[in-house]
Amino acid sequence: KSSQPDSQGNLVISGHDHSLSKKQLCKHALNVVQTLQRNNFQAYVVGGCVRDLLLGLNPKDFDVATDAKPHEVKKLFRRSRIVGRRFQIVHVQFGREIIEVTTFRSNTNVKNTHLQQAASGLLTRDNMFGTMEEDASRRDLTINALYYDPTKNTLHDFSGGLEDLKDRTIRIIGDPSTRYKEDPVRLLRVARFAAKLDFHVENKTLKPIAKMAEGLNHVSAPRMFDETLKLFMGGQGLAVFNLLTEFNILQQLLPQTHRLIEQGYPYANKLLAQAMTNTDLRISSKKRVTPAFIYAALLWPPVHKYSLEYQQQGHSANVALNKAANDVIGHQISITAIPKRFTTAMREIWSLQLMLPKRAGNRAKRLSEHPRFRAAYDFILLREQSGEDLNGLGDWWTTYQDASEDQQQEMVNLLTKQQSRRRRSGRRPRGKS
Repeated sequence: KSSQPDSQGNLVISGHDHSLSKKQLCKHALNVVQTLQRNNFQAYVVGGCVRDLLLGLNPKDFDVATDAKPHEVKKLFRRSRIVGRRFQIVHVQFGREIIEVTTFRSNTNVKNTHLQQAASGLLTRDNMFGTMEEDASRRDLTINALYYDPTKNTLHDFSGGLEDLKDRTIRIIGDPSTRYKEDPVRLLRVARFAAKLDFHVENKTLKPIAKMAEGLNHVSAPRMFDETLKLFMGGQGLAVFNLLTEFNILQQLLPQTHRLIEQGYPYANKLLAQAMTNTDLRISSKKRVTPAFIYAALLWPPVHKYSLEYQQQGHSANVALNKAANDVIGHQISITAIPKRFTTAMREIWSLQLMLPKRAGNRAKRLSEHPRFRAAYDFILLREQSGEDLNGLGDWWTTYQDASEDQQQEMVNLLTKQQSRRRRSGRRPRGKS
């Protein structure tokens, strides 16, 4: 075997003993590595892209780690900029593609001006630069701490990541409790990668999760919004949802919905699981998914419940729904800062749930031309798939969309007749017109 430990005892695997080759890298990442190396810096392709290539998956993006400081990297690439406050990194741009270049970071705990830590243990600033070994120990999971040098065709493994890849194991580097304290988002990453790769979570990594989930309260709401999109829009939403429930993390992300699921509120758990299933299917079919639709589903149970309560207090259905939406969104954005363009779309999807049953006269045609009609129609189907009885509303709209104009008119006429018959016999169902 030509794999051998280096002077620090870390494993350096030569080309004969791993499956990677520089041909698998995107040309821009290779260009960045080679440019840095030509200028006497160390440079490696690192992290998720190495992990995915070793698993035979297609990496979404390529990251590079180097001993060059951010300003030194910036000097070498014309189209590049330094971003980030907590960790300074360089984005090198090639057309529409960005290669993220990170300087090796130190894992030192020495108090200094570069490292700032909150009382909770959360790292708020961390620009201490270090060696490749130190950088590896700062990474979160063993399987994300693999460094590949395409020039020498060597793979560097500092924490048993290759072994864990083989055993399909998610393992935190270092002491899990400390690492979760430093950055509680690691709790979400453990769940996300376990779901994405269908790996099991090693016991020590798993044990403190439920106890430390409250640490997510210290993470900023905008960052939490970005992280939830990665959880639910990565193509393994259902598996993620199940793990978040199992790990007791869901209550931190969606407290209002979680409470109703715990109470067995009708359709709540089924609706969320079905929404995730549908989203995963859309992603695997390369169809568009929007954060607005996903959040409309995630928050529908409390919106539905409060809306009914407001109606019982004497408010009209529209006013009740509006008030419920204000309450639920108001509470949620303090946890995950959903941008206004999405909350606006969510409100429209919800309010159309009251309008889509009202199809008489020329309403059906008007509704079908509403810019948010398609999402609202999908939402009706989702509710029915979850077991809610909406008097065949989904089927009616499915047929209507496929029908010719004359057939559509016939459908509406038939509906109008049925409704006037009901009115005459005094049996008009509530909330339908």
